Amino acid sequence: MLRDRDLGWWYWLATDALLVGALGGWSYGFVPVIALNVAQAAHYLLREGRPSAFPVQVRVGYLGLLLAGQWDPLYFVYWVQLVGTTAMVAFDYCPLARTLSLMPWNRQHPLSARLVLRTFLAPPVKGSILQGLPSA
Repeated sequence: MLRDRDLGWWYWLATDALLVGALGGWSYGFVPVIALNVAQAAHYLLREGRPSAFPVQVRVGYLGLLLAGQWDPLYFVYWVQLVGTTAMVAFDYCPLARTLSLMPWNRQHPLSARLVLRTFLAPPVKGSILQGLPSA
């Protein structure tokens, strides 16, 4: 898919590559993945100016999942993140952003099966999924 390669895309591409290395057995591989995502979250917080901004929510949520994966019973989360990050890099489809868009503080419509289906089945959009969802 042809698209602008904005800084956010490059952050996700680097995250994806580092995550592949970490899951492939690179010693201490999760340290640079986590460090990059701390920097990414801080960058977006400074850029957006408020923690409630949707791009900040996505980065903090992703970072939280990276940290949760450090606990052995949740290691599988890294594989889920790898699939999601690869989808983001390759197709502009971010499962985490779509999930976060369903949180009460991010939606304008009541939660319903129809809204969930529309959210996850909507084609990839340029920018935020919050603006790309069809109206109810």
